[in-house]
Amino acid sequence: MTEEKIWIDEYGDSPLIATAIHAGHEIRRELLPLIALDEAERAREEDPYTDYFVKIVPTWLVATHSRFEVDLNRDREDSVYTSPEMAWGLHLWKHPPDAEMLERSREEYDAFYAELKLLLDRLTQHFKRIVVFDIHAYNFRREGPTEPPADQSTHPDVNVGTGTMDRARCGHIVDRFIKDLSNYDFPGRRLDVRENVKFKGRQLAQWIHSNYPDSICVLSIEFKKFYMDEWTGVCDVEQTQALRDALQSTVPGILQELDKVK
Repeated sequence: MTEEKIWIDEYGDSPLIATAIHAGHEIRRELLPLIALDEAERAREEDPYTDYFVKIVPTWLVATHSRFEVDLNRDREDSVYTSPEMAWGLHLWKHPPDAEMLERSREEYDAFYAELKLLLDRLTQHFKRIVVFDIHAYNFRREGPTEPPADQSTHPDVNVGTGTMDRARCGHIVDRFIKDLSNYDFPGRRLDVRENVKFKGRQLAQWIHSNYPDSICVLSIEFKKFYMDEWTGVCDVEQTQALRDALQSTVPGILQELDKVK
């Protein structure tokens, strides 16, 4: 079994949890000589600064290792990218990892989900209903840094993925979140917040909803990377802070919705 922990966490007393499972950039030492991508190429498909957004709630988990080592938002078998088709057409490996290396990466995956289960088991004993902010970020300038951005109609500022949840049970939480975030007085405008336009949520949300169908609602939140330069990795400090403040503003409403659950 692997002994290296690939995430950091903080535990508090709240029915709200946040995760940033694509925030990490580290790569296990034995894999570094095999990787063909440079740091900038890796970072472009990671979710920078989402580790800052999670700290709006007392309980959070942040991956410290890159999705190019193990992707916690894929199923176990596909959690290690072994072909370009699994990784946006990128040729990740100079030489493919051997079977033992791949298994060590999947053991990291297992360890993360085992820890998540312990946390959720404990919290569901104390709270009738829990909400998880599953926080991500996505690219919208894939054609290049000087090319026009992707069409706003298909690339909202915030995409709320709800495709794995029972909306009959969690819909009032989704609706309140979208309403409060859309109404937030963001600098110079209102945020374009829509549901299931670009993403619908993936493995983390699916796993939680499958294992805790009556007690946990996961909001898979994808922020478009308008708050940063996705090609250089440099953030706009004002926009990044404003986005965190906007997310923070949704917390009271979510707690109110949870209080309505009998």
